[in-house]
Amino acid sequence: MTPRTLPMTVPAQDLPPRVRIHEVGARDGLQNEKAVVPTEVKAEFIHRLAASGLTTIEATSFVHPKWVPQLADAENLFPRLDDIGGVALPVLVPNERGLDRALALGARRIAVFGSATETFAARNLNRTVDESLAMFEPVVARAKADKVHVRGYLSMCFGDPWEGPVPVHQVVRVAKALMDLGCDELSLGDTIGVATPGHVRDLLSELNEEGVRTDTIGVHFHDTYGQALSNTLAALQHGVTTVDASAGGLGGCPYAKSATGNLATEDLVWMLDGLGIETGVDLDALTATSVWLAGQLGRPSPSRTVRALSVR
Repeated sequence: MTPRTLPMTVPAQDLPPRVRIHEVGARDGLQNEKAVVPTEVKAEFIHRLAASGLTTIEATSFVHPKWVPQLADAENLFPRLDDIGGVALPVLVPNERGLDRALALGARRIAVFGSATETFAARNLNRTVDESLAMFEPVVARAKADKVHVRGYLSMCFGDPWEGPVPVHQVVRVAKALMDLGCDELSLGDTIGVATPGHVRDLLSELNEEGVRTDTIGVHFHDTYGQALSNTLAALQHGVTTVDASAGGLGGCPYAKSATGNLATEDLVWMLDGLGIETGVDLDALTATSVWLAGQLGRPSPSRTVRALSVR
């Protein structure tokens, strides 16, 4: 194979020099697969992701197996990752029981998962928005007391399949409540992929006005309408430096059927490479990993970059 010389690097003004990619393929990606992926394949996937240069890889979720059977092997998977050095391996915990399970295995970064809308909170957590926040309060408090890093996910930030448009002030209220609990960072989720760049800029500005700093915010876009990269660029222009993405474009949401795949990590890295923004990720190694996983899953990757690079 001839060495890759593209994309050509053409930096743009007023963009961050470096972006941290929060890789979610092993958790958010695989949780939406119909078939349960074997534990050894998941472990190999995460090792390959780490070898490609990703420094934050969300490993799994300590939810009840009844709700997400695809991740029921968390206790078996997490110890298989002990040999990965220098890589943050956050895990999702829904409640104190999930926190107990994660801490028992030595997890040092956790995430809680909230909703900006009542309907999704009821369907995903079987609680109201405020009841969900009350459930997270002791989880975050205990984690912080143990010096564990806490991420707060907020879903349905830009639109809800049942409620339609979600007012920005409604999202800001819940986002600020999550941060007030003590979360170290906030991930804004476009769960069904309906955001547009102006909406992204407006929400980020409103959050800033309410005291949520840009350097604590990450963005999590789905590519349902092909807007994930344009929305990411809008966030970068605002100063955001943490972007969630999923290798190969895996993922969706088991509780929101209109949610399609996440922003593909390869597509993101291609854009960032072209802008001269550092990620530390070897795009060719990452592409090879997604091709390998596609073979394990028995279907091609939806990532445009993976498809383009794998046939050159």
